[in-house]
Amino acid sequence: MTSPTPPADAYRETRIERALGRGFAHLTGRALAPYQTAVIRIGFAATWLFFLLREWPHRRTLYGPDGPWSLDMARGLLDGNHAFSVLVWSDGRGWFEFVYVLAIAAAAALMVGWHTRTMSVLFMLGVISLQNRSVFVGDGGDNVIHLMSMYLVLTRCGQVWSLDARRARRREPAEGVPSPRDPTGIVLWAVLGLGLAVAQLNGAYGLRWFENGPFPHIGWSLALWGLWLAHGLWWVVRRYAPGEPRTVLDTLAKLAHNGALLVIVVEVCLIYATAGWYKIQGSRWQDGTAVYYPMHLDYFSPWPALSQLLTGSGLVIMLITYGTVIAQVAFPFTVFNRRLKNVLLVVMICEHLSIAFLLGLPFFSLAMITADAVFLPTNFLTWLSARLSGLRERLFPRRGTPGPADRSAGGGPEVHTEHGGGGHTLVG
Repeated sequence: MTSPTPPADAYRETRIERALGRGFAHLTGRALAPYQTAVIRIGFAATWLFFLLREWPHRRTLYGPDGPWSLDMARGLLDGNHAFSVLVWSDGRGWFEFVYVLAIAAAAALMVGWHTRTMSVLFMLGVISLQNRSVFVGDGGDNVIHLMSMYLVLTRCGQVWSLDARRARRREPAEGVPSPRDPTGIVLWAVLGLGLAVAQLNGAYGLRWFENGPFPHIGWSLALWGLWLAHGLWWVVRRYAPGEPRTVLDTLAKLAHNGALLVIVVEVCLIYATAGWYKIQGSRWQDGTAVYYPMHLDYFSPWPALSQLLTGSGLVIMLITYGTVIAQVAFPFTVFNRRLKNVLLVVMICEHLSIAFLLGLPFFSLAMITADAVFLPTNFLTWLSARLSGLRERLFPRRGTPGPADRSAGGGPEVHTEHGGGGHTLVG
């Protein structure tokens, strides 16, 4: 006697369940695009670091007590836009210098990947504190750094090309063995917790529990204490509960990383889409002369002779103007096609390099090139890593034969035991 044939709806439900299961396993099984997020970490940290160092002689005028934007004006604006800045806690010169130097140190530490989780939070606080203190200082790239600094907090951006990755390979524990102690991390965690508690008890301006925070109904106090507790919980679980609790927290961390990565990808697409469509509505962009005018402004002409040479040809100006609009409008529609995406990615990077050179906006261009890096192919990044590692070995040869534990974080092929080595559909 033959068994009855299952209905077609049962097969359809089975296929849907399998697809959902594979998708969930893909999102929680590994932290995607480790190389791309490492490039984003290094790029944004370096851009912010170089900017702060360049503006060191003018720091008090731009962001400090000597600037035209007074403390009362800054507090009034923050009350209106619900932003946050530790610089409004005090108008003293000593407090400003401490915050400025701390922002430099956090950017440098994040760039090299030293205690990445902690430094990403300090980097975010440094960025938003300085930028929200004087909101009229910037060239457009500061907005990108502002957003990306908050997204980086949720990513595992130190998986490769970092001191954290190098240290983890050297002392990776065996299966079932607790993770080694991290006294430096414990000291950082305790000092930051103590500092946050002191600020909270002193009623620091802007530290609220349930309003004026990064998320609706979550104030900055709740957000910062939540990050502090999450970092402590992660260390405790890794040290004393390496079984199922660690697996659960690791899965949640991977899910947060992949979600933040998706937000970064969408953010870059939105930047180009809105920029391109707004340009289409402008009459100067429609008649092909928009690029001509900024190149004749003294503020945007670091090389006047070169600007005069380029703007002397109407055909060149028209091609650059229309080419900019076409590339920006088309870019979000090409991210799912690897070949078109890679070609247009080269075009966008060359465009930003020309903006840095011709219009004198290097930090804006560095920020946008770093944002574009989320779409770089993984194979290209691993190839570049191998070439740079080989060049380093030739320039600075080491005694003896280096083993895997002696290789630097950026050197040679790496085996990723928990997140894999590849990118995802949008960045691979």
